[in-house]
Amino acid sequence: MTTPNPNLDSIRAVQWQGDHLRLLDQRLLPAEERWIECRDAQQVTQAIRDLAVRGAPAIGIAAAWGVAMAAQQKVDLDPVLSTLRAARPTAVNLMWALDRMKKRIASGADAPGLVREAQAIQDEDLAANRRMGELGASLIAAHSGVLTHCNTGSLATAGYGTALGVIRAGVAGGRIDQVYAGETRPWQQGARLTMWELVRDGIPAKLIADSAASHLMKSGAVQWVIVGADRIAANGDTANKIGTYQLAIAAKYHGVKFMVVAPSSTVDMATGTGEDIEIELRDATELLSTAGQRTVVDGAQAWNPVFDVTPAELIDAIVTERGVIERPNSIAMQAMFGW
Repeated sequence: MTTPNPNLDSIRAVQWQGDHLRLLDQRLLPAEERWIECRDAQQVTQAIRDLAVRGAPAIGIAAAWGVAMAAQQKVDLDPVLSTLRAARPTAVNLMWALDRMKKRIASGADAPGLVREAQAIQDEDLAANRRMGELGASLIAAHSGVLTHCNTGSLATAGYGTALGVIRAGVAGGRIDQVYAGETRPWQQGARLTMWELVRDGIPAKLIADSAASHLMKSGAVQWVIVGADRIAANGDTANKIGTYQLAIAAKYHGVKFMVVAPSSTVDMATGTGEDIEIELRDATELLSTAGQRTVVDGAQAWNPVFDVTPAELIDAIVTERGVIERPNSIAMQAMFGW
């Protein structure tokens, strides 16, 4: 077992302050490190909707704290649960965390009990990430190069990260020599956030344009593509940040392995296949602008899906804290996650 290197795990973007929630505003990174103080559940909802907090696990954690805060303030919790649930439709962790809080409410938990539950959700996510890092890194040969997409690190989770957790563990264990990060248009989470994390923690990293990924794979510099997930269906189909599907296709063609890393809370056995996953469409203006500055001619239109679905047959391994599923399919998913 590789002991987590604290020097490769220095970021905590979701911080409970006893009576309010402190969030690192991810829209402003890397230019500015500004914290948002959320003092009611509506402000938490808005932060989720506006992508100030993002990443499936972090969204779920923030929502749990929103419920706990509402309970402290003696607010009616049913509307709070409904409003938070509607903030983002694709990431199943949001629904999972709220269902967990709702179950505690139904069992009669008071405000301190809900605070303890939200803290447990956060603590368990960090522990799961460290376990996934160990499991995923064990699949990677020494001195490998890896490519990742979007941001799956400490910013997107309780800490350490999912796909970036595997990368952190792989770097610490001498298995990964070089990391490549795709920029991830239109929000540029790879360029702004993943590179910020990697440089901050001293991990050898290079940014590439999203459109350079196939050329990079052809060069032989990459042995694994390692990504996170926002929802994994019962057959192993995986919804993740837009652009993931085309990476999986390119990886298969070039003989590059493809790994999905996500906690078991991202697995949705009630969703049969990727065809059943709702894909969030966001405002076209996000695609027509960069950092708030319009870059496309007035009158132009755009199509802006935030996620795509990678079929299970393009995935070599799904890594969760429960274990690794190689060549995922319905039978293997049912064996590990069925009930």
